[in-house]
Amino acid sequence: MKKKIILPILAIGIFFTTVSFKSDFFEIAKQIEIFTTLYKELNMNYVDEVTPATLMDKAVKGMLADLDPYTVYWNEQQVEDARINNSGTYTGIGSTVRVKEDKLIIMEPFKDFPADKAGLKAGDEITKIGTIKISDFDDDAGELLKGAAGSTVEVTYNRQGKTNTATITRGAVDVHAVPFYKLLDDNIGYIVLTKFNRKTTVETKAALEDLKSQGATKLILDLRGNPGGLLNEAISIVNLFVPKGEVITTTKSVIEKYNKVYKTNKEPIDTEIPLVVLVNGRSASASEIVSGSIQDLDRGVVVGARSFGKGLVQRPKKLTYGTQLKVTISRYYTPSGRCIQALDYWNRDENGDPIRVDAKEYNEFKTKGGRSVFDGGGILPDIEVETAVFSPITTALLKDNVIFDYATKYYYSNSMENWNDFKFKDSDFQDFLRFLKDNNFEYETETEKEFAEALRRAEDDDLSKEIAASYTNLMQAIDTAKDKAVEAKKAEIVSLLSDEILKRYFYRDGMYEYQTQHNPEILAGVDVLKNESKYAKILK
Repeated sequence: MKKKIILPILAIGIFFTTVSFKSDFFEIAKQIEIFTTLYKELNMNYVDEVTPATLMDKAVKGMLADLDPYTVYWNEQQVEDARINNSGTYTGIGSTVRVKEDKLIIMEPFKDFPADKAGLKAGDEITKIGTIKISDFDDDAGELLKGAAGSTVEVTYNRQGKTNTATITRGAVDVHAVPFYKLLDDNIGYIVLTKFNRKTTVETKAALEDLKSQGATKLILDLRGNPGGLLNEAISIVNLFVPKGEVITTTKSVIEKYNKVYKTNKEPIDTEIPLVVLVNGRSASASEIVSGSIQDLDRGVVVGARSFGKGLVQRPKKLTYGTQLKVTISRYYTPSGRCIQALDYWNRDENGDPIRVDAKEYNEFKTKGGRSVFDGGGILPDIEVETAVFSPITTALLKDNVIFDYATKYYYSNSMENWNDFKFKDSDFQDFLRFLKDNNFEYETETEKEFAEALRRAEDDDLSKEIAASYTNLMQAIDTAKDKAVEAKKAEIVSLLSDEILKRYFYRDGMYEYQTQHNPEILAGVDVLKNESKYAKILK
């Protein structure tokens, strides 16, 4: 009787699964055929000359535009860039660069690497590489700086209004996942972790063991500004501090094979050492897996500001001709069961922007010890510090590179011998405000966007003349409020300015050295580690 019932049910299930698969396959084949014929006819018949590769590139970007920003198409060069980023080693000039109109801006020359040895500094504007003008180069001009170790490249650049040339001998560049670590106050280890590549666990473990040998009995792990990277490295970092067999994250997807539980699989280094993890608004992805699991397992105290809120997992899929699709395959969940994804890319507002999860809709979860934690908006620290926050005005300053440009101005206007002599004074901040005015810095608030939309609707309703004067007054009031907002966010702005300025004089080592003595987030971490009762109370 059971067989008579079960077998027909299995048959029906298989039938519907097969029909569904065939239906999907037919629909995919149909749409591909439509696109192929359209693409062919467009290339053959359009009134002006079109480039097939350009058309296809735009078509691919259009297809992916309504998905999340992490699902992207990589050409061959971008595939190679991703490989280099994950490996931490490449051959080049040893500097980050930014493309700006008809020039390349040196953002940060790494200490003792080719660009630095050739005398290039942050803020230098490269206008020509060899005989090629950047303004005449259609592709990514930064690729011209790459080449075999030992080869040379001549660059022409502008610095403070003067044109200079430099010959750079390319070499192997080793980008450390742990660029700095130090023993603080005799027994507090401090480790900066900037990315999750294939070297992350090896370097972090080595730093931890070295600090313990120096006498470290407490630890600060700094993940501020860490954008993430390899998932398995995040699991391994947590494994340094928690026992083997502990669930760190779970991934869930409509695709069954991507539903996985990730556990620690090795013996830890130290499960007892008091631990503080620093995060801010630019700590994302793998950084949030580490900080979220440390928090959920009550293994340490999280300090700083709410993290970015990226709860999505990507995986590269090989395509033809060396290209790849980096596609979002699942959402990840912390040990307590929360997904900290902040933006809903599958539901958008009238402007097409993803909707941010409202704090009122956050769901409560419990840590291993019963503490309340919440989903939907990144990792909320146990101790919040004002300077770690990235407010809209600060984000706009970073996006427009105003902080970077002011640091360039400061560097060529001030001398400094020792990082410990640095202090960003009130007069410097006032000079920065004047710099904003002189360079016409503007940013649009959400309030302005809403009022601008209201004005457009008023024009459609023939009401714009009646409200024009009121609208102008309103915008002036908003401009005044924005000026005050810059003053109100002085602490976080000064913190970012200090970091950028110190890198100009003393590279990252000097910046980190200064931070260990003056940065409010690090000092807050030191404070809670020194106060054993406070540390224990937070984790209860």
